[in-house]
Amino acid sequence: MKIFEIGTGYTSIPARMGAATEIVVEELTKSFRKMNQDVTIVDIKDKNRLPNDLPIIEAYMPQAFSSTDVKLGIVHKMKRVLYSISLTYKLHSLIRKYAGEKIILHFHNQYNLFFFLKLTPESLRQKVTIGYTVHSYIWFGKWEAIKETIKKRYFQEVYCCQHSDRVFVLNNIVSDMLKQHYEVKQENIVTVINGVNVDVYNDESSDKVEVDKLKDKYGLNGRKVIIQVGSVCDRKNQLGTLKLLLPIMKKHIDLAMIYAGGVIESEYEQSIQELAKKEGVSDRVLYMGEVSPGKQLNNLYALADVAIMNSKSEAFALVIAEALSARKPIFICDDIMQSLAFWGKNEGKGIIRIKSSFEEDLNRILTDKTYYKEMQEAGRKFIVEEFSWDVAAKMYLENF
Repeated sequence: MKIFEIGTGYTSIPARMGAATEIVVEELTKSFRKMNQDVTIVDIKDKNRLPNDLPIIEAYMPQAFSSTDVKLGIVHKMKRVLYSISLTYKLHSLIRKYAGEKIILHFHNQYNLFFFLKLTPESLRQKVTIGYTVHSYIWFGKWEAIKETIKKRYFQEVYCCQHSDRVFVLNNIVSDMLKQHYEVKQENIVTVINGVNVDVYNDESSDKVEVDKLKDKYGLNGRKVIIQVGSVCDRKNQLGTLKLLLPIMKKHIDLAMIYAGGVIESEYEQSIQELAKKEGVSDRVLYMGEVSPGKQLNNLYALADVAIMNSKSEAFALVIAEALSARKPIFICDDIMQSLAFWGKNEGKGIIRIKSSFEEDLNRILTDKTYYKEMQEAGRKFIVEEFSWDVAAKMYLENF
């Protein structure tokens, strides 16, 4: 069996920044290789690709389009289309090359698979098994509220799900939507997980010297630190987190909030800093920039005492797994706890629900050393046993 993991083209692999889907492709590939599976990544051409030992075949793109466009505007859309077309013809050549073998094409992006399906003759389509993983967060909402958005912006994803041999979903909400409204067959839908690299995300493997430098640089020595990781935009709700923390920060001058991730909405990021300045806490509300996934991000987790997930919508919320793996107890808002039941049902395993007693709960985790240690180890054990990439890879392999 020959497996091709398809890079999205958003940014090259390994990712220089927190691109969750690219991390999925990279980590699945590593785990498949540990299982002695024949796997290759097909990815966007990039002369500035980070050093790696991954098996990568490149689909040609002009270098001007190989950089990451976080603004998600017209240039981004042009890049997605051009890459998807180039990718399709690269895959055609690979299908012909490996004729006679069982070929798995595992896609992670609607543009990529949509153009492949439209531009591939039936004679080639019959030679491959297509898997498609739904990473989109759009499916989280009431049907009447999201159906027009899906019709206008996610019609390609619907088409991909309807024409894939296996549709991998990260939660039951997506599964139910696809079955009820788009007639995707139940037998084609498989629920999987996103994993986390439990060796990389581990506070014990952090660079202690670098962590101390960060504390000095940002004036965090002697302070309790709560961290939020994710693209800076309204959906991730960093502003809501600041509003939640403000009453506590005014009482406890040793409490700081740090956040990291690419700025998607510059005006939104500015509003966070403006509110912090207005409320007199700007020296303790710190934007750490866009951080590379892996060791650099692990150092930020090591810098913090606790994490927070306060998004309005998530498909899986990989940062929850990262934080717990790094032994950081994490507060999660009720919306995410309810919509992503696999987190909600594990409350207590390093996971704390944000509720009306938030101030008391935060104070306890930051001051009760025995309780803190218990939550640290419970979260780490939970992730190692149930959410490692090896566990995720096995799920995929059993269903290809």
